[in-house]
Amino acid sequence: MSAAEPVGGRAAAEYRIEDLAHASGATVRTIRAYQDRGLLPTPERRGRANVYRDTHLARLRQIADLLDRGYTLASIKELLEAWDSGRGLGGVLGLVAEVHGPWTDERADRITRTELRVRFGGHPDDEAVTEALELGVLEPIPGRDDEFLVPSPQELAVAVELHAAGVPLSAISGHLRELRGQVEQIACRFLEFTTEHVFARYLGHHPPTDADAAEAASMVRRLRPLAQQSVDAELARAMRTFATRHLEHHLAVEGPGTARPPTPPTTPVTLPTDTIRSVQRLVGRANTGAFIAAAAEREVQTRTLEALTTSSLNTPIVGQID
Repeated sequence: MSAAEPVGGRAAAEYRIEDLAHASGATVRTIRAYQDRGLLPTPERRGRANVYRDTHLARLRQIADLLDRGYTLASIKELLEAWDSGRGLGGVLGLVAEVHGPWTDERADRITRTELRVRFGGHPDDEAVTEALELGVLEPIPGRDDEFLVPSPQELAVAVELHAAGVPLSAISGHLRELRGQVEQIACRFLEFTTEHVFARYLGHHPPTDADAAEAASMVRRLRPLAQQSVDAELARAMRTFATRHLEHHLAVEGPGTARPPTPPTTPVTLPTDTIRSVQRLVGRANTGAFIAAAAEREVQTRTLEALTTSSLNTPIVGQID
C-alpha cells in the first residue's frame, strides 16, 4: 500500500508504518522510537497492523523541523505536550523561526571551481578547497562537484584580497579559525547579556505562552542588528587606536636606515606605604601613579640642572679679562 493510498477506501489518508516512513522521510525504527518516547500519538490498531493518519505525518515533520533547528528530543517533547494540552505552539514556533532566520542581509552566492582558481590567481588546490569546506566558507552543492555555495560572499572577498596582498592561504585559514573562536565568545556573551536583562521576562514559563513567545520574537527582530552594530563600532575604535600606535612604532626613527635606540630596562621600585597613602590623600587614588611619575621626572630634571650648574662653575672660562 502506498503512502498516498487510503486504507479501506476512506477519504482521509491513513498509512501503514512503512508508508508513513516513506512519506515523512523518517525510518520505521525512528517512528517506533518516537512512539516509545511519547512524541507521536498512539496509532489506531486495526487487526494486526497499526494505522497512522495525517496528524502523525504532520507531527513527524514538526519534529524534523525542530531537530534541524537544534532542539533536543526532550525539549521537543515539552513543546509538543504544550501544544496537545491546548497551550498553543504557534508563538513558540514563530520565535524559533525568528531566531533561526538570517542574522544578516547578505545573500549567499555560488562559485565554480574554475572561478575560484581565477579569483585566487590559480592557487586554490584541492587541499585549500577542502579546508574552506571544513570552515564553512564554501558549502557543497549536491550533484555539482564543480560548483560551491558561498554563504558569505563578503568573507570570501576578504580572503581574496588578503591573498592578493601576499598572505598565504594557510595563514588566512588559521586566522579565520582564531577569529571565529573569539567572535563566538562575543556572541555567547551578548546572548547571555540580553537573556538576563531582556528575554528572561518572556521565557519565564516553560514553554512560554503564545503571547510571550510572540513578544519575544518581536524583540529578537529589534535587537538582531545591535550585536553587529556594537561589534562594528568597537572594532573600528580598536583598529584606529592600535593601527596608530603600530604606525608610530614603525615610523619613530632618527633617519633613513637608523633604528630606534633600545629601551633601557626598568627596575621596579617599592615605595613606603605611608608615602603612597599620603599621595592618595593629596591627589586621589586614581591619580597616584601619574603624580609619583611626574614627581620623579621633576626630581631628575632638577638634579640634572644642578649638575650642569656645578660643572659650569668649576670650569675656568678661557680668555676671562681681569
